[in-house]
Amino acid sequence: MSGPGPIDGRASGQGRVFQTGGDQYIEEHHHHYEPGAAPLLAPVSTATRGMTAPDSVRVPLVGRAPGILRDRAALMERLRAAVTGPGGDVHVLHGLGGCGKTAVAHAFFTEAVRDQGRIGLWVNASERISLRAGMLAVAGDRGATTGELAAAASGQRAAADLVWHYLDHSAQRWLLVLDNADDPTVLEEGGWLRTSPLGTVLVTTRHATSPLWRGTGSARHPVGVLPEADAAQVLCDLAPDAGTVESAQKVARRLGCLPLALTLAGSHLSHQLLESWSMDEYDRKLSEDSTALVDQGAAGTGSGQSRHLVGRTWQLSLDALAGQGLPEATTLLRLLSCWAADPVPLSLLMPVARGEVDLGHLAPPLAADRVEPALRGLLDHSLIGMVEADGRRCVQAHGVLLDSVAVGVPEGQRAALAEAAGRLLEATLPPEDAAPVETRTELRLLAPHASRLLHGSPGEGAARLAVRVVEQLFTAGDFAVALSMSVAVTDVAERLLGEEHPVVLSARHIMGRTQHRMGHYTESETTLRKVLRSRERILGVDHPDTLRTCAVLHVPVAILGHVEEAVHLLRRAIAGQRRVLGEDSGETLFSRAWLLEVLPRLGDSEEFDEAARVVEDCERALPHGHLATLMAHHNHAEGLRVLGRYMEAEPVARRALAERIRFQGPDHPQTLAALNLKARVAHGLGKLDEATATLREVVERRERVLGPEHPFVTQNRESLAEWQAQAEAQSRP
Repeated sequence: MSGPGPIDGRASGQGRVFQTGGDQYIEEHHHHYEPGAAPLLAPVSTATRGMTAPDSVRVPLVGRAPGILRDRAALMERLRAAVTGPGGDVHVLHGLGGCGKTAVAHAFFTEAVRDQGRIGLWVNASERISLRAGMLAVAGDRGATTGELAAAASGQRAAADLVWHYLDHSAQRWLLVLDNADDPTVLEEGGWLRTSPLGTVLVTTRHATSPLWRGTGSARHPVGVLPEADAAQVLCDLAPDAGTVESAQKVARRLGCLPLALTLAGSHLSHQLLESWSMDEYDRKLSEDSTALVDQGAAGTGSGQSRHLVGRTWQLSLDALAGQGLPEATTLLRLLSCWAADPVPLSLLMPVARGEVDLGHLAPPLAADRVEPALRGLLDHSLIGMVEADGRRCVQAHGVLLDSVAVGVPEGQRAALAEAAGRLLEATLPPEDAAPVETRTELRLLAPHASRLLHGSPGEGAARLAVRVVEQLFTAGDFAVALSMSVAVTDVAERLLGEEHPVVLSARHIMGRTQHRMGHYTESETTLRKVLRSRERILGVDHPDTLRTCAVLHVPVAILGHVEEAVHLLRRAIAGQRRVLGEDSGETLFSRAWLLEVLPRLGDSEEFDEAARVVEDCERALPHGHLATLMAHHNHAEGLRVLGRYMEAEPVARRALAERIRFQGPDHPQTLAALNLKARVAHGLGKLDEATATLREVVERRERVLGPEHPFVTQNRESLAEWQAQAEAQSRP
């Protein structure tokens, strides 16, 4: 039978090289070198037509290995214990493509050969042909005869049995590395993965959960990204003249500390000819097209293989999943690429899994009953991981992976994917009337995904969705997150839609509210005045949005000392809301409740008592626990305190605090404001010990929730010091 041309064999040292001149005919060539030469054997074997024999199983054919292995000391110690022990172990290094599994295996292989005297055997296990050819070469290395190899190659003898016979009877102890075994069935079907008392097997794979690993009693070792300091040092190792450690840390952070991306980036920086970018310049360039730029570094590593390119390495896993009947895994990962690299709560995928959101129009279609298998496939191939965030089960993918997946989405599918991602996010948001104590965690997890969706697929719908998330974060009391997100959303929406688009004005309105909650009173006043002018001109003075901004503006105005103007703004808003929305509208009642806070500062007790009827109106017209009712009770107590009516204020303040705890949670900033009010009422009643103990609790909790530099915390600290001094003075004889 005729076959392909001969496959060249090479050997160094003394030993045998197997070279085929046809399908199944194997010739044996003996090579003898001078005494003292390094006894490195380079066997080559082949079997059936189309099989490509390895150049060597004694040398790891892995491209450019890192000069220094960073951050893997603990893992290397565990592996060293394996080769110094009795043997018979299988160790599995598993993790995301590009995380450095092969680099660890290469370093361990080198040490085992050099320091432990092991025979090192390296086989590419990425597919059946390369695995079979490599393992037959291992048999040849360990002493199999030409006839035995020919019989195994022709199917007359079980190939795996032959290999393991010679491994079990090896004259020397060995280490066998099965690299890139991303499809464990390749090992399982031929019975290639076994144990032997004479050696140790090390497998590198992306498949973390294969039953094969459990069935062989393998010790599994996850390999993840590097710590930031070590990741930066990788860049400095490769491109020592490109910048400082601090600059390298910025690049490493942007690349998610993924070893493959770091290697390519460092190679790019160290092999530039026409340009000579610093790490800072490289960091700026990454914001334009990270995947394409990083992959340019492959030229410096001497490899253009898919496994060595961030834009291609994960496609190998997706192709494998499609081959296993899970093409939906590609769609699911593309969907995840529309969101941020932060943890994605599983609740975000439940609307499609329950059939509430139809994604059958995507390609490949993602049906409700295929979400679970697709998730499992992505997990099995280490493309995503299960994490827990704030007590919620989430999945998370690496940022560089998501960027490269997003770049690879066909142009015609991007709009449909972004629309689907937005629909899922909108379906997952808590109801707007949900109690803040129940929504804060979920909103905090969803916020980065709304921001990413707006940045990645800008449009009016994405902007509206992002504004809604900010508004709900504000209501939930997560003011710091709401502020940072509102600033970013306002900036993107303004560039996208124009300075005075209604969605932009909504974004700026909520930004002004979060600014005053975080103590930026002057900025809040400036922001809200600008929104009010724009809304008056575009929407009219009696539009509900205009009236809403008019009412909100009173807060920073009053804090900055312009109490009369604040009262005027509120009265104007209330009059308009009564006309447009009705007497019993939640917004009308909310503005009236606010009036209880500012009127006492004008010293008018009679008008305050008249305004206090809003408490009864809220209780009559609104559902139990409505925010306007909570505000009415709180501000009623605050107004009584300001007017010096402490005996009246005490039961109202206690009730306000209990309601805040029940409906907003113990750590909501408004709950802490109610606790602060309770302390000040106690102080006004002369209950100094109670007041001091309560205010101390306020300081501790506000520092944790708002931050130690927030103006409220500073004021509380000053009051606490004053009250403690008063208590000490009272205790002196």
